[in-house]
Amino acid sequence: MDAEITRLKSYRSSAAFRLGPRSVLPAIVIAALCAVPGRAGAMERGPRGDVQAKLGYCMDCHGLSAEGYHGYYPIPRLAGQQPEYLENQLRAFAEHRRTNNIMFNVAHSLSPSMVASLAAHFKGLNPGPIGGGPHDRVGQGRAIFQDGVPDSNIAACSACHGPEATGYGEIPRLAGQLYPYLINKLTNWDKERGQIRSRPDTSAIMSPIAHSLNRSQIEAVAAYLSYQR
Repeated sequence: MDAEITRLKSYRSSAAFRLGPRSVLPAIVIAALCAVPGRAGAMERGPRGDVQAKLGYCMDCHGLSAEGYHGYYPIPRLAGQQPEYLENQLRAFAEHRRTNNIMFNVAHSLSPSMVASLAAHFKGLNPGPIGGGPHDRVGQGRAIFQDGVPDSNIAACSACHGPEATGYGEIPRLAGQLYPYLINKLTNWDKERGQIRSRPDTSAIMSPIAHSLNRSQIEAVAAYLSYQR
């Protein structure tokens, strides 16, 4: 498995990989490599060196600066994310409150100290956004983010995520998040978040909002956020 990851890193640096979303290697292949059981646990042996090793492992999927991967299977940006949010989400993956088999295999083997170290590292990263959303939808998305949709009783996104979409505490940063990733998450919110009804978390706040937004509105908000720094 280490040999496969080494080959993948070499490929990421090649001209073929830099083709981006039209790359001949779909990101789902990367995700499959990350999902192999035992790989995540094998990375956590000893203090500082293991944090660096685990960060290298995260880069295989989330990018060298945690900017995300804008391909066939979008992998989210972690750079600049709120540590408390990241820590909560890793616990949610491990506890099956949030469904994702790939991230379960990663998260369930991490110690609390490793989770805190990773979250703190990602918070300090600030690469430029990948973008990718259609420019002609940005204006509508900005209006929804800042003012909501009053006619549909949908609150402004900025009320929780902040005027710059940087989040706070358990409320995530959305600025610079990948366009297709945001669309996918908002469209499938109830299928992936808050899956243990007896243990509700902050994902419950978003459930009625995600349900109320139509596809066009979701695409517009995602387009706007994909370019925010």
